[in-house]
Amino acid sequence: MMSRATINTLRIASQICGPKIPSSLVSASQGLIPVVNARWSSHSPLGATLTTRKPVTINTIQSMYRKKEPITVITAHDFPSAYVADHAGMDVVLVGDSLAMVAMGMDDTSEVLLDEMILHCKSVSRAAKGAFTVGDLPMGSYEISPEQALASAIRVIKEGRVKAVKLEGGKDMAPTIAKITGAGIPVLAHIGLTPQRQNALGGFRVQGKTKSSAVKFLEDALAVQEAGAFATVVEAVPAEVAELVTKKLGIPTIGIGAGNGCSGQVLVQVDMLGNFPPGRFLPKFVKKFGNVWEESLKGIEQYKMEVKSRAYPAPEHTYPMPKEVFEEFEKAVNEKE
Repeated sequence: MMSRATINTLRIASQICGPKIPSSLVSASQGLIPVVNARWSSHSPLGATLTTRKPVTINTIQSMYRKKEPITVITAHDFPSAYVADHAGMDVVLVGDSLAMVAMGMDDTSEVLLDEMILHCKSVSRAAKGAFTVGDLPMGSYEISPEQALASAIRVIKEGRVKAVKLEGGKDMAPTIAKITGAGIPVLAHIGLTPQRQNALGGFRVQGKTKSSAVKFLEDALAVQEAGAFATVVEAVPAEVAELVTKKLGIPTIGIGAGNGCSGQVLVQVDMLGNFPPGRFLPKFVKKFGNVWEESLKGIEQYKMEVKSRAYPAPEHTYPMPKEVFEEFEKAVNEKE
């Protein structure tokens, strides 16, 4: 028979912590309330994703394109960033290699490895159940040959659990795009400013500003379309050029620094939410839609202050113990001295 103190402890634990106390410990003769399971962990998962909408597919994207409905794309690099993007109703969530800088603190996108991209793709895919997910192929994982690119793409799809891959390059990458799409893997192309090749481009410079470079941009766009890309990112191109090329294509263009005439837009989530310290350089095309850094800083500073002053944790943040049980414990401790 359990002591009254033990019974009281079980009752209080069940009320506070919820389910994991075996119901066998409870009987009507003991006068206990029904005990449900309790979570004893000091942390918990974010929970089931909130999406109730029908998942976005290639067909959905094509339908939006035909209706001239702008396609919304945003980057995500982990479960929380994908979770909120999906809940906000984004059409496409891109696991961009920009995570090299915004999530891993690297100098540029050329440092991130395929295995690292796959790890981040896994996290994003667990959260984004409604949005169409795309994973970037990082530098060095697809340039050697179409066969290498296909092998990398298969890994990103199978292990990363995304629905498509993205790679940079125009006409030169057309055979590679054809190889991947021929295996049944959707490809999002990326033309204009291609950050992985910024050293060859002389830095992060606007592309298509001259007649010859604008013609090359159009040729790249037509080539990736012909190779089977379902859409293409268009980065850092004059708005007039991007709009005209968009009209010449039969696939969506997703602009980033390319004006409002594209079929859709993409931004890096960390940039557009302002989740970075003051003074960080931002490209001209980025609009800050929030200030996550400031809110996070305020919250963490408040936490620090309350810990230092012992204002936190308050009684409501702790687990109580019946007075008589504590007295028994205190007595036992004192007897051991």
